[in-house]
Amino acid sequence: MKLLVNISRILVGVLFIFSGLVKANDPLGLSYKMQEFFEVWGLHGLNDYTLMLSVLMNGFEIVAGVAVLLGWRMRLFSWLLLILIIFFTFLTGYALFSGKIKTCGCFGDCLPLSPTQSFWKDIFLLVLIVIILVKHQLVKPVLPAITNNFLIFLSIAFCIVGQWYVLTYLPVVDCLPYKIGNNLQEQMKTPEGALPDSFAISFKYRKDGKDLVFDMNNFPEDFDEEKYEYVDRIQKLVRPATGQAAIADFVLRNTQGGDITDSILNQQGQYIMLFVKDAGTAGKNWIEHASVVAKAAAAKGIPMYIVTATVTQVQSQLYNVDNIHIVMGDATIIKTAARVNPTYFVMDGAFVKGKFANSNYEKVVEMLK
Repeated sequence: MKLLVNISRILVGVLFIFSGLVKANDPLGLSYKMQEFFEVWGLHGLNDYTLMLSVLMNGFEIVAGVAVLLGWRMRLFSWLLLILIIFFTFLTGYALFSGKIKTCGCFGDCLPLSPTQSFWKDIFLLVLIVIILVKHQLVKPVLPAITNNFLIFLSIAFCIVGQWYVLTYLPVVDCLPYKIGNNLQEQMKTPEGALPDSFAISFKYRKDGKDLVFDMNNFPEDFDEEKYEYVDRIQKLVRPATGQAAIADFVLRNTQGGDITDSILNQQGQYIMLFVKDAGTAGKNWIEHASVVAKAAAAKGIPMYIVTATVTQVQSQLYNVDNIHIVMGDATIIKTAARVNPTYFVMDGAFVKGKFANSNYEKVVEMLK
């Protein structure tokens, strides 16, 4: 039995550390996934707290994994992991059986799992954690107490510093389709022979105080809008897409609303795109930094575009900066492409040659030189 407990402990510890590290590489990605769940559940008021929850959850997964591997305070962490895995199993089960969430974000964008894979992974972990909880007294600390305490402290410090770093300077490992080396136009193409999601649509109406559900092919013979009160439209995924473009809905528009995506991505040579999701919450001194980069680009005859969802704010703040063209972009696309607000893309045609956070704007200037 002790062997089984130790094998379970090692598997759980390694998987939680791996899961935490992958998501800690991109805590904003997990916060956006949380917002997706909250939107489905109508809990819009929690969206402002998702980044904090993401950072805390990632940190806990790593620290808990380290504690389990060290055999440190096993009773406490067995209960905490049980609570966490029950919560994760609920989320992955909801994603699987509701069809409303395509992926749970369990391993971030670097290792996407289907809802089915995520659910059974959590069931497997749930079994292992129950074994550890029931027989936690068989686990003894691997190292002396002072060493264990020091390693736990180091893991906490690593979680804090590491996530601060990626939130300031972009993820260490970029797993997004907008990463360096990718051709954005190629990423926007749908794979040949791919089929889109297929949904079954049904409708809920109320008649004589009773709710009735039927689809387009089974409307009641006596259907009349005066007799039936519309309640809801129900959409259920019956067949997931067999393939889809890595980048969807990437559209750049001029200030008049015209689509200029191809004209920008098809141009020859270098240019810069600065993604600013929200000028009001952009990083410190971003206007001064953008001015420096714009001057360096102008000296080389390189155009610079600011892609933003807050055009009016950007125009008012950069009214005296030359060599900058303001382009409208959807906020969802911008926050997917650029995890830090704002982020510089050094482009060569449709290829991403460099990607730098506002804090590293000097590297954009160096690259231009």
